[in-house]
Amino acid sequence: MTAQIIDGKAQAEALRAAVAGEVARLKADHGFVPGLAVVLVGEDPASKVYVSSKAKQTVEVGMNSIEHKLDVATTEADLLALIGKLNADPAVDGILVQLPLPKHIDSAKVLEAIAPDKDVDGFHVVNVGKLATGQWSLVPCTPYGSMILLRATLGKLAGKEAVVVGRSNIVGKPMAQLLLKANCTVTIAHSRTQDLPAVCRRADILVAAVGIPEFVKGDWVKPGATVIDVGINRVPAPEKGEGKTKLVGDVDYAAAAEVAGAITPVPGGVGPMTIATLLGNTLIAACQRRGLAAPAYFAEIDRDLFR
Repeated sequence: MTAQIIDGKAQAEALRAAVAGEVARLKADHGFVPGLAVVLVGEDPASKVYVSSKAKQTVEVGMNSIEHKLDVATTEADLLALIGKLNADPAVDGILVQLPLPKHIDSAKVLEAIAPDKDVDGFHVVNVGKLATGQWSLVPCTPYGSMILLRATLGKLAGKEAVVVGRSNIVGKPMAQLLLKANCTVTIAHSRTQDLPAVCRRADILVAAVGIPEFVKGDWVKPGATVIDVGINRVPAPEKGEGKTKLVGDVDYAAAAEVAGAITPVPGGVGPMTIATLLGNTLIAACQRRGLAAPAYFAEIDRDLFR
């Protein structure tokens, strides 16, 4: 058996098209355009590429992109002052501070300074707490994108057994909360889980978010399971030439694809969904802040997954 490949690029394209349509409608019907502010501190190469991609896609869906690129020596006080200004700016609906920050800046303090209703990364303690207690909140982008892929692949998720390998605040924990909200039976596993392979083999839905290249082996996968590989790891690729690298996930893709019913590739699976859902969160935040109904596309997702 060869697994169905879950096409994150196609799903992300559909999501961006839906966002663009809703942005055009808001401009025509209500006279405003959502705005996303992205703050980058320093010159981290991966962060610069990611921020550039975010800005490009923000403009492509018709939103206003507001970029703040700050010197690596920017003080914590100055960064907090900028966030205060963005919180107060009515033209800004979403604020994202690109991580990692320089070591002299307290990331937790910065993230908690962002107004919860503009926290399109879903990292603020208020949004985290609301998600954990079953209330409406802005949700971290990667888990949200993963849930959209699961919905497209499986439809209703209720009653399925899900195992999340990884317990980070960014992916593992919110992913587990979303799966619980979708009425799955959820296990969070990690490096200290006893007999981790056996735990993974129980899963109808297996989410790998541990940050270790090809950590989840093919024989850990239950036959027919759906595998969501969140990992993005750059590893040496000597077969491509000296000094060359390639991207791999947290799952041994070739082996798992022989067993799974469906699987996300790396690249081209969860990755493209992250920026697409960031744009979706900005659109949702823009509507929420103005007392408008949730955009139809996202209301349908919410209804299908969580009702």
